[in-house]
Amino acid sequence: ENISKVLYPSDEALEGKELRLKQQYFFVAATLRDILRRYRKQNQGFENFADYVAIQLNDTHPTIAIPELMRILVDEVCIDWDDAWAICEKTFAYTNHTVLPEALETWPVYLLGKVLPRHLEIIYEINQRFLDRVRAVFHGDDQMFSRLSLINERGVRSVRMANLAIVGSHSVNGVAALHSQILKNGLFKDF
Repeated sequence: ENISKVLYPSDEALEGKELRLKQQYFFVAATLRDILRRYRKQNQGFENFADYVAIQLNDTHPTIAIPELMRILVDEVCIDWDDAWAICEKTFAYTNHTVLPEALETWPVYLLGKVLPRHLEIIYEINQRFLDRVRAVFHGDDQMFSRLSLINERGVRSVRMANLAIVGSHSVNGVAALHSQILKNGLFKDF
């Protein structure tokens, strides 16, 4: 009841930030459990999961769904990482709602580690594998490497949820064609 009593609490104080993260996780976890319950009624394995399930991330608030689905597939269903990741990438799509970089959601690493430690481990693994691919393409371009990383190392270390949404989705768009063009030419150009 405390988690769902007040939606979008002020996140000025640490307690508000923590509650907001718990809310996002609560709603994502409940939604994924329902999706999986319905899917399993008519399907045995997960190799065709993305043929039956599409999850649209409307802005960054539900992005914690990516590591949550990975956690379920890897830890509970016992699918190997690469197969689970392929399922995730085919399942998720991301719609960005803002072009203002300061409005893109981030979570302090210390807070994610406190509230969702397994999810932080999964995010680190996603980031490592993604950055290995980036390194192969952009040899020695440390600026590019830094911009694309899921982890912002400047100031308080934080997880860039928009970057996670991009890396974990098969499709990225803005809310309109013009918005999508702005994202491709500006904010997400490096991706």
